[in-house]
Parts: sequence; C-alpha cells; structure tokens
Amino acid sequence: MQDLYKFENYVHPEFYKKLLDLKELGENPYDIKSFEKTDIIQIRQEAEVELGKSYKTAGRVKAIRRHGKAMFFDIEDSTGKIQIYLKADVVGKDKYKFIADHMKVGDIVGVEGETFITRTGELSIQTKYIMFLSKVLRPLPEKWHGLKDAEIRYRQRYLDLLVNKEVFNNFKKRFEMQWETRSFMAEWGFIEVETPILQPIAGGAAAKPFVTYHNFLELELFLRIAPELYLKRLLVGGFEKVFEMGRVFRNENISNRHNPEFTMLEAYAAYKDYTYMMQLTETLIATLAEKIRGSFKIPFVKEENGKRIEYEVDLTPPFQVKTYLEVASEAAGEEITEETPNDKLIDIAKQMEIELTGNESWGELVELIYSEGEKGITQPTFIIDYPIDISPLAKRKTEKLTERFELIINGWELANAFSELNDPEDQFNRFMQQLERAGVDKDRDFHRFDADYVLALCYAMPPAAGLGIGIDRLAALINGLSSIKEVILFPTIKPQINLKLEEDKEVDAGA
Repeated sequence: MQDLYKFENYVHPEFYKKLLDLKELGENPYDIKSFEKTDIIQIRQEAEVELGKSYKTAGRVKAIRRHGKAMFFDIEDSTGKIQIYLKADVVGKDKYKFIADHMKVGDIVGVEGETFITRTGELSIQTKYIMFLSKVLRPLPEKWHGLKDAEIRYRQRYLDLLVNKEVFNNFKKRFEMQWETRSFMAEWGFIEVETPILQPIAGGAAAKPFVTYHNFLELELFLRIAPELYLKRLLVGGFEKVFEMGRVFRNENISNRHNPEFTMLEAYAAYKDYTYMMQLTETLIATLAEKIRGSFKIPFVKEENGKRIEYEVDLTPPFQVKTYLEVASEAAGEEITEETPNDKLIDIAKQMEIELTGNESWGELVELIYSEGEKGITQPTFIIDYPIDISPLAKRKTEKLTERFELIINGWELANAFSELNDPEDQFNRFMQQLERAGVDKDRDFHRFDADYVLALCYAMPPAAGLGIGIDRLAALINGLSSIKEVILFPTIKPQINLKLEEDKEVDAGA
C-alpha cells in the first residue's frame, strides 16, 4: 500500500523533475497570483471580423506539435480552444528552448500575441510572450482511450471534466438549466426562499433520514428529506407563491436514479390546485428543452436483451394524462376501481409475482400493481389521482383517491404534485394513520407526525397546490442521459485513494 503521507507518491517523477528544474532556474509558476485574460470564445468571435489584434489569454495545454524551431500547441479554457504558434525567432532562442524543454500537456500557460490564420486555415495566436501559470505533475489520461472507467470518472470528476468534453458540456447544460428554472419561476410570480436543512422532524416525505446531533441543544436532528412542511408554513404566514431549490438527503439506496443527497425544486402556490401545477410543470420542462437543447425531441440509447436500442423522448406539449387506476389496470390486465376489494388485489399481485408482506393497505396494494405499469411509460405522462393512504399530505378527491399527480418520463418519476391538504383535523388523522401503519409494517417508511405543522394549519392555510421536481433527474433527461450520476458533479461513492502511477500514460508522446 502506498504511503499517502509522502508527496513523492502523488507525482510522476519525470513531471516533477520539470517543476524542480524550473525552480532551479528561478521560475516558480505557483507564485503567479493572477493573469488578466480574454476568453477564447471572445477572441474567436472578434477574429471573424478582424485579424491581427493582440490579446492576452490563458488556458490548459491540450496538445503539442513541434516543428524544428517552431511549435504549435492548443490551449483550452472554459469557453473554447485555440492554437498557439511559438517561434524561436519571435520569442528568442533561449525562451523558446526553455518553453520547449519544460512544457507538458496539462500545463496551464498564459500567452500574449496577435491572431492570424495558418496555411491550413486554422485560427491561431502568434505569441510574443508566454509564461507558466501552473505546472502539471501527473500526465492526463491517454487521449485515444480516454477516461472511461465509470468509478474513476465519478471518484476523480476533475479528470473526467478535463479530458471528456462531452461531460464538461453536460454539466454546463445542467447549471444553465437551473438558472433558467429560477428565471422561469420568477416569471410565474414565485419568490425563492430558504428553509432549514437541519430539522427536528424529518417530514414531508416517506423516507429514511440521516441523523445528527446538536451538542449545544442536546437535541437529535435530521438532515431534511424534503422542505415541504416548512414551505407550507410560509403559506400560512402570508406568502402566496414560494419555491426553493436545494439539497435534500435520504439515507437510502444508490442507483442510476437515486443518490443519498440530491437537488429538489419545491414550489407552492396559494389559491391554486393540482391542475395549475400540471400546467406549470409541462410549460417549465418544454421551455427548458427548447432553451437548453433547441428541440423538444431528446434521443436516448438503451440496452435490451443484449441489443442497443435507439429511441427518442418527445417533450412537445401537451403531455398525455392517465389516471393511477388506469395504469394499474393496464399492468394487471384487468380493471381495478375504487370498489376492487383487498383480497382481489392480493390475488392480482400474486399472479404478477409481486412480493407481499401481508400488511398492505388498499392503496399500498394498488401501488405495488401500478409500479409494474409505470416502468413501461416512456413518453411524458401525467398520472393523476393517487390513493389516499399513500398520499397523506394531498387533498381528498374521493373516498379513496386524492388530487395528486406524478409526471413519468422514460420510466422515471420527474415530478410529484398535489392540491394541498389544508384541513387540520383531516391532516391530524392522516398523520395518526401513518403512525399506526408504521407500527404494523416495520419495513416501510411512513410520514412522521409533525405537531407544529398541524398547529400551523389551525391558523388557516389557504387552498394551495404544491410541486416537487427532482433536478438531477430533470438534468439527466434534458441531456439525454440514463443516469443521474452523469449530472451530479460528485455522486456519493465509497472513498478510495489509489494513485496507480505505473498505469499513467502521457496524452501526447511528443510532449
């Protein structure tokens, strides 16, 4: 096992020697405090109008090509890439040799020079001045094979971003999407607010929380599993349209659609119902697709029975609408209604080889059957009117159903919304039912009793609609990706440090 407390184990010997040589010559790139630069995209835009202008810019060296007493190398910043032309008789023989001897792919350099077009038609900068701004001490992954191991990519995302431009662009789209979402919510009259992440009761969802402890208060606290109940307290306080985009935490499994910490958009509007939130959700997602991708149609690829299948998800409004019981009926192969008794649902579930605990309520049985049908929904579909016993915070529609919808796209739940329950006595009773269910079924997570929230409702909350959207899932959808790990910069993964210096290869043999 490598000694993690010896710096020599972190660096590549040849690369480190280049740095030591620089320091012996009185050059320490880490002494540079700042470098005023023009973004490469701006240089490219202005070069379309006028060549020969002088610029100072900086970036990471991505490739090097030497030609006798001249060399070409590419530098890249966050906005783009440009070729640099370094010539001995322009910068001086000593300076040229100094740079040529010490430059490696991965170094960060600053240059100053004029734009011109090479004989091959490539925009370049003929530099008159160049300096090292930071020195790479390990080689970047080999350019032809790249960095493809998923675990390494997630563990060392900084390398993934450096060498996989598509990954870098996916994240740029994600954060552009979040900015556009905030702008959209503001246009619809919502105010962005902040609610506690540390909560005395993990409420607002049925999920297992992370537990922590506050020493001063001598109090057990929970990382929030949802901001919902605090946001609805604001409706009681007089705010009419609020939203929050922030992290929530659930101590559950990890998969392509689940991460223990994830980003949630939650929004609440007084005097509205779930049909309003359906309109908002559809408009938001279609708007994001058009602004970020320039198209409502998003291509996807999946593996099925060893075959590669290409298909597309069409986000063109209006989205399809189905009832919860319709989807459950399709999955069961026979009609399920509010009158279908529990023993009949149990028979259907057993025929479908669904595992049961024997403690399921009517709604929980329907949910197990419905879940089999949900997996096959690819195109955007609003599923409306969920069972009341799995929707304890939603307003009642019938004796057994609520005014609730989920938006399913590509087999994933993208949004969950409902007309909010604002009857304090009904809410009290539903919390009590959740407590009773928790005592019967120890293997499921249920909503927790929140006395202060019931108290808040006693001061009168206006009729309202609420919405939750998983931002990570939405970002994966907009990018045409099948895993949220591809749009979470640092997904949760077991920590491991393995330096593997012997496996490193230089990106460019000429470097």
